[in-house]
Amino acid sequence: MDIVYIYFIILGLVILVLAAFNVFLIRQARQTNETIDKLLEKGKIKEFKDIFLSQKEKNDELEEKIKQAFLEIENLYSICKRTIQKIGVVRFNPFTEVGGNQSFAIALLDDKNNGFVISSLFLKEGNRVYTKTIKNGKSDYLLSEEEVEAIKRALESK
Repeated sequence: MDIVYIYFIILGLVILVLAAFNVFLIRQARQTNETIDKLLEKGKIKEFKDIFLSQKEKNDELEEKIKQAFLEIENLYSICKRTIQKIGVVRFNPFTEVGGNQSFAIALLDDKNNGFVISSLFLKEGNRVYTKTIKNGKSDYLLSEEEVEAIKRALESK
């Protein structure tokens, strides 16, 4: 019989602990509900449905803005491929009697190695400027050593 009493005492203690824990959980739930009610009253939103729909609208707006941003990035990326990305410059002196390296050749190429090379020859009588097109890193025109070097530097610049 003593064992039965011990089991009843243990069972009673377990029930008391569970009841106390239940009371604690109920108080926590009430406090949480009161806090949520206060937050909802501040924003004048009374129902969860309204909160959800409001968040869904904001989410839809953000998704649309993100789509637009990605479209703009793709557009800029395609434009970027056609812009000058590689530059090579060579300064030189074509004539020994004229001082300094005032002449130059500059190669300006895009992502596909298309573009042009500009050569400027500085002379006593004036300045001469020449332009030659470049396709796939090569030209249909005869190139000077300096122009070839400028193209080489441009191709290595990326």
